[in-house]
Amino acid sequence: MSTTAFGDFLRFFRLRALMTQEDLAERTGVSVRAISDMERGRALTPQRRTVELLVDGLGLNGEEAADFIARSRLKRRPPAQPAVMEFKGGDGDQPKSPLLAAPTTAPAAAAVPSTACALPPMLVELTGREAEQAALDGFVRDSESSSVLQVTVVHGPPGGGKTALAIDTGYRLGSRFRDGCLFVDLRGLSDQSLTPDDAVRRLLRGFGVSDRQIPANADDKLSLYHSLLRDRTVLLVLDNALNEAQVRPLIGTSPGTMVLITSRSTLTGLDIRHRLALDLLRLDRAVTLLRAVAGEERLAPEPEAAGRVAALCGGVPLALLIAGNRLASRPQWTVSHFADQLEDERRRLSVLTAGDLQVRTAFELSYQSLCPATAMMFRRLALIQGSDTSVEHAAVLTGQPEHVAEQSLDELADASLLGLGRVPGRYTRHDLLRVFAVERLELDEDPAALAEVRDRVRHWLLAVATKAALFFDHDSSPLHDGIDGPDPVRDRESADRWLGLEHEHVRAALRSAAELGEHEKVLALAQAMHWYSDLRGTGELWRDVFRLGADAARELGDPRAEAEQLNYLSWALFSLCSELHEALAAHESAAAKALESGDLVTQGWSAYYGAAILWRLGEPEGYNDNIRRCVDLFEQAGYETGLYLGLVLLGTYLQRQGQYDEAIAVHQRCVAYHRGKTATPGTEELLAMTLTKLAETLTVSGEPAQSIVLLDEAESMFRKHSALMAVSRVQRLRGIALLRLGRWQEAEQQLQHGLDASRAIEDKVESLAWLAELADERGDAALAREHRVRALAECTGFDTPMVRSMAAKIATSLGVSLPA
Repeated sequence: MSTTAFGDFLRFFRLRALMTQEDLAERTGVSVRAISDMERGRALTPQRRTVELLVDGLGLNGEEAADFIARSRLKRRPPAQPAVMEFKGGDGDQPKSPLLAAPTTAPAAAAVPSTACALPPMLVELTGREAEQAALDGFVRDSESSSVLQVTVVHGPPGGGKTALAIDTGYRLGSRFRDGCLFVDLRGLSDQSLTPDDAVRRLLRGFGVSDRQIPANADDKLSLYHSLLRDRTVLLVLDNALNEAQVRPLIGTSPGTMVLITSRSTLTGLDIRHRLALDLLRLDRAVTLLRAVAGEERLAPEPEAAGRVAALCGGVPLALLIAGNRLASRPQWTVSHFADQLEDERRRLSVLTAGDLQVRTAFELSYQSLCPATAMMFRRLALIQGSDTSVEHAAVLTGQPEHVAEQSLDELADASLLGLGRVPGRYTRHDLLRVFAVERLELDEDPAALAEVRDRVRHWLLAVATKAALFFDHDSSPLHDGIDGPDPVRDRESADRWLGLEHEHVRAALRSAAELGEHEKVLALAQAMHWYSDLRGTGELWRDVFRLGADAARELGDPRAEAEQLNYLSWALFSLCSELHEALAAHESAAAKALESGDLVTQGWSAYYGAAILWRLGEPEGYNDNIRRCVDLFEQAGYETGLYLGLVLLGTYLQRQGQYDEAIAVHQRCVAYHRGKTATPGTEELLAMTLTKLAETLTVSGEPAQSIVLLDEAESMFRKHSALMAVSRVQRLRGIALLRLGRWQEAEQQLQHGLDASRAIEDKVESLAWLAELADERGDAALAREHRVRALAECTGFDTPMVRSMAAKIATSLGVSLPA
């Protein structure tokens, strides 16, 4: 039996079984602390019953089980490095390192400490990196079968756990390499960064070459290193590399050898076989790491506060390590108190300090290495209120030309100070780096200059958003005026893409402009968004936009514009937010302002939206009166777009009254009108919307097959113009038609697609109700119940007659009673 310690084997078998300490504790009943103490050698003589529980939990049997039990009875030896060379000296009768077995041309080894290039100790068990460990396992297998030396780079942000992953790899996989593992800390961005010559000297000492045998000439030294490496198979860990120039001389020729480099830089200039980017830890894994450091008993009484601490550490392992140490060293203070300290952004990085460990220091090293232009980019990105940014946005921030801004962003990404967004050309940054950037912004920038930057960015966002939205306006022509700064909007397609990506930033800019009293800009944007909002975006977004638009119009003393914005606000409230009573109040204010303005079109829109609200409130008479009034007003004003939209609403009313022939005739008149218009994206969207209304009426009147033909045409137009919210409505209606035709499998697929993208609560509930009926038809009572339970939950909190009626029917089907 080898002298490998019981704790080492316990950890090995646990990792082989892909279990955390918590998993093993849950499976065996042995506490996490006891498992941790055994693995670390703190519990030297575990009880026999404990060992038997571990054997069962690890799934050991036969020789493995017997060996494991026997090891538990041995005294623990001092922890060993994997394949560390025990250099006894240079005399021929003494054992030498395996690394010195060949070639014969290598100088004899002199007395060298065994720790020359040994792995540092693992202070905390690696947590939350199972996927990365599995990837490195695969890279090692690749190197074992390779005829050339393999290079792997692990890169990521400062404090991201690169070194810990590399050390873990050395301990787990170093023995897979015939001649062991060598580790060198290159000291990256520190002022004591190793030169290639320094690193070669250390590696030669790791090979057992005494100082007096190391050549003084740098080239000779490097040649000796390469000759010793050539016929050996090692895992060479080069930790914390600064750049390509620092590591390139250390990469030689050695079949079966793997060079594992960690760096904040992506080292794109190297010829690399494998590349592994470290992401931040997910919240659940961050909590696990925090628990491993602070102790289970420290966090158990306050699980919610522990989650807050982990979240505020932003998934950065270094921050979690420091936070865990702080919590462990202050047992008298609550976890909530520490979380409250972290909540203050201005203090967060100062709080994340434990002894000589500081998150700020890790960030500072990277920041100080940046050139002035890139450092400015890093700082000013802190001004962006959103999760990501584009090259154009960054160029406006810095005042740089776009190509220069892109170069700065790429340099930050290569330094792992920015991440790459899922959308090409966009960049992200984690929260702690943003907090650090805010600190540098306050230290390194002039406040007056920053105020100008904020104004410039806000005005640019509002101008581009207004221009982009007008590409969707049925009543106005797009703006072709130049934008003061980069102009990413050239046509309707680019406008749609830009608005979809930048809505967070535009929303923040709009709020800021409203607070600063820039009423004209706020109103211009809100007015431009009318038709764009019809098929895109969320209720919360449009509620904010149109409420701010109404406030701006009021401040400007423009009753027509105020009525217009209140109309749009009422639409967002009733159609997307299901806030019927708030919608009615906005409608009544809009109607009063529209009457005050004397504008017939605005009065027509008030009647139009009022009709929809009154229908949902269960007032069909008011609904009918408003429909006919809106049609009359639009006809008097000669506003054909509004007139035919009003007629569509009239057709819907007739359908709901069971007057199917009259409804179909009205819808067909509207379809004929839109087919006669010149084809543009706007007219095609209106045609597609009208086709869906006609198709809905055909389905309920007994013509589902004809309905499907029209829905197919409508969907093709909606998809052509990226109106994906409208596509979901088509899919729901097609699902209902297919269900009536008995095509159940297709119906289920369409209803599910429509459900997933629905914006309105009523649409979601209706889809779920139909899916439940479909499940009933198939005899799947459990699935039908699941759909109805979810539908009933969707109804919660939306107290309108329509929703109450739907909820009552669902509750009856479930055999439950709703509260009065």
